Amino acid sequence: MNSLQDALRIFVTAAEARNFRDAATRLSLSPQAVTRAIRRLEDHFGEALFLRTTRQTRITEFGRAKAAEAVASLAQLDEVLRPAERRAAAELAGRVRVTAPRVLGRLLVLPLLTRLAVTHPAIVIDIRLSDELSDAVDERIDIGVRMGVLSQARAVMRRVGKVAFGVYASPALIARVGAPPSVDALNDLPTSALINRNTNRPWHWFFARERTLLPQQAAFITDDPAAECEAALAGIAFAQLPDYLARAHARAGRLVEVLDKDVPPPWDLMVYRPQPGPVPARVRVVFDALVNGLKENGAAGE
Repeated sequence: MNSLQDALRIFVTAAEARNFRDAATRLSLSPQAVTRAIRRLEDHFGEALFLRTTRQTRITEFGRAKAAEAVASLAQLDEVLRPAERRAAAELAGRVRVTAPRVLGRLLVLPLLTRLAVTHPAIVIDIRLSDELSDAVDERIDIGVRMGVLSQARAVMRRVGKVAFGVYASPALIARVGAPPSVDALNDLPTSALINRNTNRPWHWFFARERTLLPQQAAFITDDPAAECEAALAGIAFAQLPDYLARAHARAGRLVEVLDKDVPPPWDLMVYRPQPGPVPARVRVVFDALVNGLKENGAAGE
C-alpha cells in the first residue's frame, strides 16, 4: 500500500510537470524511477495514464481524472497522518473576533489580548469596542465581555468578577459645594450625564435598595465613560463611575467617594461565547485567557 501511495505522489507531480525528467528533478529522483512508478500504476489501473512518444509525454483523459482524484485523496491522507503537534499548531491560527465595552475593553481586556497575541502570533485578534448592544451572532462575534445581565440564553457564560459603582467628585468640587448628605441632594448639585447609546438618553444612577435617580443639574454630558471620569477629576461634576475607572484616582486622592452607604449591588462581569457547543481551538484559547486573566488580576473588583 505504501508503495502505491508513493507511486501516486510521483504520478501527481508528473501530471503537473512538463515531462518525466522535470518531475524527477522536482522529486530528487531519477527519470527511470518516475517511469517505473507510472508503469506500476498503469498496471494497477489497467489503463494508460500517459501517452509516450519519442518527442513528448502527454497525459491521457483517464490520467487527468485520476490525477484530480489523487490530489484530493493525498491531501486528506496527509491531514490524517499529520503529527499531533503540527495539527495543534494549525488549529491555533486564524481570526478571533472579540467585543467589549469601550473603556472596560481598553483598560482590562486589551492588555490580556495583546499578551496572548505575542504568545500565539498565528491567532489574529479582532477586537470591537462598543457600548451599544448588538446581536453577537449577526455580528459574527466569537467572544464577548459584558457587564450586567445578558439576554442571550444559549450563550456559554463565565462570571469573572464584579463591577462596583460609586459616586465620586474631586476634592476641589466638594470643598466648593459640599458633599451630598443624601441621594436626593444630588438634584441640587452639578452632576454628569452619561448618554446610553442604545436609547440616546441619559443613564439613571443606581443605588441601594433598588433605588434609581436621574440627577437634575447636568453640568457635563457625554456618551463616553472615560470623558465622564475626566470631568469628575476636573472638578466639573459629581459622577457615578465604575470602580475600574475610579479606583486608582480614589487611592491617589484625586477623587473622593460620597454616599458610600448607598452604593448599589455590583454588576456581574461576564465573558461569554454566543454559540454553545464545540468551538475552534483558537477561540477556546482566547476565551480561557480572558476568563483566567480577568479573574486573576482582580481588576473587576471581585
